[in-house]
Amino acid sequence: MTLSERRVTLKSRSQVEKMRRAGRLVADVLDRLSEEIRPGVTTGELDRIAAEMIQRAGAIPSFVGVPGPLSPYRHTICVSIDDEVVHGIPGRRRIEAGQVVSIDAGAILDGWHGDAARTFVVGEVPAEVRLLVEETQRSLEVGIAAARPGASLGDIAAAIEGVALEHGYGVLREYGGHGIGTEMHEAPFVPNYRAAGRGRRLEVGLCLAIEPMFTLGSREVAVRDDGWTVATVDGSIAAHWEQTIAIMPDGPEVLTVNGRDVSLSKGTDV
Repeated sequence: MTLSERRVTLKSRSQVEKMRRAGRLVADVLDRLSEEIRPGVTTGELDRIAAEMIQRAGAIPSFVGVPGPLSPYRHTICVSIDDEVVHGIPGRRRIEAGQVVSIDAGAILDGWHGDAARTFVVGEVPAEVRLLVEETQRSLEVGIAAARPGASLGDIAAAIEGVALEHGYGVLREYGGHGIGTEMHEAPFVPNYRAAGRGRRLEVGLCLAIEPMFTLGSREVAVRDDGWTVATVDGSIAAHWEQTIAIMPDGPEVLTVNGRDVSLSKGTDV
């Protein structure tokens, strides 16, 4: 069943609070990984750290067991490097200085999901690469700001794409944000580009994972032979940011934050 065929669910305040607990755990994991990312560390080590944190919290990794074209996903996090946009598989690869590393993490706590991603710059990179990471992050911020009751999915998409158009970045079409709750991927699909019509009206209680993905070159991507890793066809660098939010009467509330992570700007440089 595709996202477009699923029923959109609205969450109560008590359910949003449960999602906030899962979101805080995901923020804790990403905070910890931001401290561990350095030249020489393997992506598998980062995955192990994330798995241990989630297990100690009494939670379950959201990604383990997600069906794939070749096999279910077996890891706690996704680690995508340089031209890899999303769904990179952790393993023996060692992170090197000058790389761009995107980490996507998800956790299920008491039956509710939290989902977030950040892109990290390891050491020195060209100015255009650093700007890509910063502006992809900014597009997430303006996309969240547009997610107000009475607005539409199209308003979120327009805000995100507007940042990309300022710089000529590629914006992925095949992948985007999604509804979230007791399932990691719920309806609706949240595009990062303008489409025909305004899209679904945003209602109080709708929870979304908003996740812009930009590239320095073409928006064309392909899935590698492992069946998971999505990479740019032209080899251009990519960046990926994501937060889980709830649309509340006074506006959007970010759920994947904690007391130490009050700003989305944290963690862009290592």
